[in-house]
Amino acid sequence: MALSLEQKKTVVAEVSEVAASAYSAVAAEYRGLTVDQMTALRRKARENGVYVRVVKNTLARRAVQGTEFECISDSLVGPLMLAFSQEDPGAAARVVKDFTKETDKLQVKFLALSGKLLPANDLERLAKLPTRDEALAILMMLMKAPTEKLARTLNEVPGKLVRTVAAIRDQKEQAA
Repeated sequence: MALSLEQKKTVVAEVSEVAASAYSAVAAEYRGLTVDQMTALRRKARENGVYVRVVKNTLARRAVQGTEFECISDSLVGPLMLAFSQEDPGAAARVVKDFTKETDKLQVKFLALSGKLLPANDLERLAKLPTRDEALAILMMLMKAPTEKLARTLNEVPGKLVRTVAAIRDQKEQAA
């Protein structure tokens, strides 16, 4: 079904708005997927804060103009599904990676992160990026470690004194 000019403008505006606020993008060829599989992929994507859209390549090129995803314009060839991470950089990669375990019909073509086009084999690396909460937890752990070590070290001085005094007391009791 052909889209009217107004519908095309709406699609371009929607995808452009999403691309402007997204952290990363994954493009995959969806040829051979059933409707049920695409529905399952979209459901999983929504649950993880990922925007998934099948867009004509000419409309996608217009939508990414002026965003950091402009680097993907030349790579938009063939039937592609675009997945944009809305909450953290690795979300789209994790969703697509998990889905490719279920079916081999979804073929990742390329990724985009921070204005750079990445090859499809970087999917695993991007999927391993920590979420915002995980990154904050790691940061807090790193900030907390020196103070904990200092507290343990300072606590060891009186502890060692107490153990020494107790050893002397035990020696005197045994001698007497």
